Amino acid sequence: MIPRPVLLRAQSEFLDYNSTGLSLMELSHRSAPYEQLNNRAQDQLRTLLNIPANYKIIFMQGGGHTQFAAVVYNLLAWRHHKNGHQGAWKDIPVDYIVSGAWSAKAVEEAKRLGANVRVVCDAKKALGGYKGIPAEETWLTSDPAGPLRSHDDAAGRQPAYLYYCDNETVNGVEFPYVPSMHNKEVPIVCDMSSNILSRPVDVSKFGVIYAGAQKNIGPAGVSVVIVRDDLLHTSEEENGLLPVPLMLDYKTMVKNNSLYNTPPMFAIYISSLVFDWLLDAKAQKIQDGEAYFVGEKVGVEAAAARNERKAAKLYKALEESKIYRVVVEDKAARSKMNVPFRISATHKDDPNGVADKKRDEQIEAEFVAQAEAQGLLQLAGHRSVGGIRASIYNAMTEEGVDVLVKFLQDFEKKY
Repeated sequence: MIPRPVLLRAQSEFLDYNSTGLSLMELSHRSAPYEQLNNRAQDQLRTLLNIPANYKIIFMQGGGHTQFAAVVYNLLAWRHHKNGHQGAWKDIPVDYIVSGAWSAKAVEEAKRLGANVRVVCDAKKALGGYKGIPAEETWLTSDPAGPLRSHDDAAGRQPAYLYYCDNETVNGVEFPYVPSMHNKEVPIVCDMSSNILSRPVDVSKFGVIYAGAQKNIGPAGVSVVIVRDDLLHTSEEENGLLPVPLMLDYKTMVKNNSLYNTPPMFAIYISSLVFDWLLDAKAQKIQDGEAYFVGEKVGVEAAAARNERKAAKLYKALEESKIYRVVVEDKAARSKMNVPFRISATHKDDPNGVADKKRDEQIEAEFVAQAEAQGLLQLAGHRSVGGIRASIYNAMTEEGVDVLVKFLQDFEKKY
């Protein structure tokens, strides 16, 4: 989602960017106006997330799927370098926490590339579905004396990284903490595509953070990568590791200030406007609305406070209902960005009730159709899981959530 004030500003600047007499889409990416925009966007994001000086910010083409591969290439190159280019790169482990559909897809891509993938936590196996996050103590990487880490120590090797997805959009699972029980010499790689800028984050705890823009940053087509500078090691064929494709090479992108080739200029421009909007106290007060304003905040802090209120209202309405069922059982791991739920005519408080799946799916279809008729759009769940999903990203107002809650209550009266 993109805030309406950002869209209006982009509209007003579309034919004449920064008094150049040209649309931004007509400017060269080597021009001074675009170079200034590129640098400003990096500075804005560094301010918003309080990114330390030893981290680099990259704007890359493609989305999360592209980063599934980029992470494998870049971090294996770094670990192979740390190992003095000794040993086979395919012996270097890469560890994954699977908490939902997107981390599962990341595992699939790493395996396709020939990486030595180890799933150290699988929520689906542990919990019978993507219903929460298994206790960190149960992960294979958490016990220093456990078989996995003992084996690594005996073999004189360490994983290239520990990977997880901070917020699973399909399943509605969000990490309420940063993993901390793994070997600290192993950098954490985190996919924050769907919840970046929604809450404060301590960037120093991560090796790599990446995020596709299309949820809280800007339009699809650009990804933000935040990488600790000591991890920037490319590879060449003579080093015993397949070369990192240059378009995926973090070191190449940093060296060229994200201008190795023509970047997705318009997507980066919109992202900069979103950053500007978040940093503007007046804009944040307007986003809150007079009826909801509780005190001046800017940046991620303003978004986080608003997101807490929005999610609390929506989950409360679902919990108090007799027909709506929140999919994620672990309340601590319920996403504040994506709220999936199912509808059943069999009331939750009926001990003898038997659900009729076909009928319930018909009710869900009616729910979506009636919601659309009232201007509440894109509430159908992901095609892989069905049901209903309310996405309440930064740009969604608290008033918008109140409208949805009212619709939920009115729809339930029919059942």
